[in-house]
Amino acid sequence: MSDIKELFADEVVTKAIVRDVELPYGAGTMALITLDNGFDHTKPSTFGPGGLTSLNEAVDAVAGRTDLAAVGVVGKPFIFAVGADLKGAALVSEREQALAIGKLGHDVFRRLGELPVPSFAFVNGAAMGGGLEVALHCTYRTISSGVPAVALPECFLGLVPGWGGTQLLPRLIGPESALKLIIENPLAQNRMIKGRDAFKLGIADAMFEGADFLEESLRWAAQVLRGEVTVSRTDHTAADWSKTVADARFLLDMKLRGANPAPYRALELVELARTASRDEGFDAEDQALADLLMGDELRAGLYSFDLVQRRAKRPAGAPDKSLARKVTKVGVVGAGLMASQMALLFARRLEVPVVLTDLDQARLDKGVAYVHAEVDKLLGKGRVSGDQANRLKALVTGSLTKDAFADADFVIEAVFEDMKVKQKVFAEVEAVVSETCVLATNTSSLSLTEMGSELKHPERLVGFHFFNPVAVMPLLEIIRGHATDDATLATAFAVGRSLKKSSVLVKDAPAFVVNRLLTRFMGEVITAVDEGTPLEVADHALDGLGLPMTPFALLQLVGPAVGLHVSETLHAAFPDRFGVSQNMAELVAAGKPGVYAPDFSLDPEAVAIFSGGTSPSTAEQVRERTLRALEQEIRIMLEEGVVAAAQDIDLCMILGAGWPFHLGGITPYLDRAGIARPRFLEPGVASVPA
Repeated sequence: MSDIKELFADEVVTKAIVRDVELPYGAGTMALITLDNGFDHTKPSTFGPGGLTSLNEAVDAVAGRTDLAAVGVVGKPFIFAVGADLKGAALVSEREQALAIGKLGHDVFRRLGELPVPSFAFVNGAAMGGGLEVALHCTYRTISSGVPAVALPECFLGLVPGWGGTQLLPRLIGPESALKLIIENPLAQNRMIKGRDAFKLGIADAMFEGADFLEESLRWAAQVLRGEVTVSRTDHTAADWSKTVADARFLLDMKLRGANPAPYRALELVELARTASRDEGFDAEDQALADLLMGDELRAGLYSFDLVQRRAKRPAGAPDKSLARKVTKVGVVGAGLMASQMALLFARRLEVPVVLTDLDQARLDKGVAYVHAEVDKLLGKGRVSGDQANRLKALVTGSLTKDAFADADFVIEAVFEDMKVKQKVFAEVEAVVSETCVLATNTSSLSLTEMGSELKHPERLVGFHFFNPVAVMPLLEIIRGHATDDATLATAFAVGRSLKKSSVLVKDAPAFVVNRLLTRFMGEVITAVDEGTPLEVADHALDGLGLPMTPFALLQLVGPAVGLHVSETLHAAFPDRFGVSQNMAELVAAGKPGVYAPDFSLDPEAVAIFSGGTSPSTAEQVRERTLRALEQEIRIMLEEGVVAAAQDIDLCMILGAGWPFHLGGITPYLDRAGIARPRFLEPGVASVPA
């Protein structure tokens, strides 16, 4: 125990404060334990050895009392608890230490479900990881309808729910729903559910509004104790879990191809929960947690987590936010799918008028209709009210002339990726907007400096590169041209924050960060196929990384024509490193959407286009050449100052390209794999083993 406490020397201890509460209706006295780390609501309560010890002492204080009718647990305002303190966990160097952390959590939490009187968890705020597990150990649970986040995010970080989650949750709500929280949601960009959803799933037995949540929860608890309210639950252990587990394993194999051990261990634990005793299940969690705490994936996951939670919120090089101008109206040039997605996002997040323009009325009508249809979908899912839906629809309009931009503060183009077309668009926009209106381009590869070379005020042109789908992908590459001024850049970052995007400042360089690296990546794989490597061998050569899709599946998603265009742009800039595949050009000329048929089998005609090479490579050789090419390109980009630091490239690849979270960013991965010499990251910058 002393060894563990040394690891958590910097722990902000969550105190478990006990007070007696007289329950209504004469139901008796409840000992109410409040979890509070003494900070404001922006500093959530976590559990290290100190916090667990405090909770254990609180349970000691109430366990022997004969005057109690019940024990309750509640969090401080807005926060129930958010799990383990991982700062110390990342410093674990011996398996026995890791095992002790798991056992300590189990030993303390399980006491809440083994008291001589019923225990109640009153989930008043965010409950994640060990925080949710505290609640699961209690006999009953209530939840506030306003709780913003309920989750078991451990697999997202390379761990498993290790303090009861894999054993208690599937028995409570069934294996299918439990696996969504334990595996599916963490792997889907760490998706959380809200309090209402948690109640619908059966995680909580009752739900009350936030304003009088604790008062109503205590009243409900009193009714339960008096027998006036009966809580019935389904015994899910009697069901056949085999199909659910098999389906989950199939989806994991499709998504990760065995690359990340944590979700597989979690799946094994959930499967075990059907037949294991509580002691057996908890011991298995301890063993899994100990193994994973000693693995590279945790350190890598924590590095990734630090990037998206800290660096993404304080973008390197962003100007002082006080320079940002207010945006009260947005213009979008174009009414295609990308433009329509942008219009909806601007309207939802900024809640200002958004006007689309196009040269064709039918195309314009289609764009506005798309926005309205998407709003109707949000209404149908209950994500907006009827009044909100009507307001959103009213905010988005269309116009055949750019005169509609006269009073706009921010105009973004989403037209064809052609320099002359974009220059013409901005010349027309500049003629009607005010001198302070920001002009933004969604270009994925073209030079901002060239694009603004004919503008009267090139200082107000900025790159604002979204990734598709706009509403889902969290990254925004903000590109500073040679003339872009600080006020324009500050406004772009402010708008990005309002859109709830993670913004990274990028120098005006061909294809910026994500598309440049993906094009280099794709180029090496395609070149290997052009040389004679069987397409299927090359396409699956990097499966061991657990990438979200294979290179040719990615090509099919973005479209061969787009991929060819970007490769041509980069070939013009860097002909020694970026080639243009003639086979790719033939694929585009043939009108093929990619190499895969609609049923995901290989299209023989498309495969035939790539045949003919005489120098095949093995999968290992393709993997090696691809990783070395990425290492070279990243090093060149850093030397060119495309971004401030290697961490920004890591952040871009995680949020914009789906680089696996468990690998800890592309640069520390290349460091660990021995590809990068010297290392990209200075010692101590990344908590990832070399």
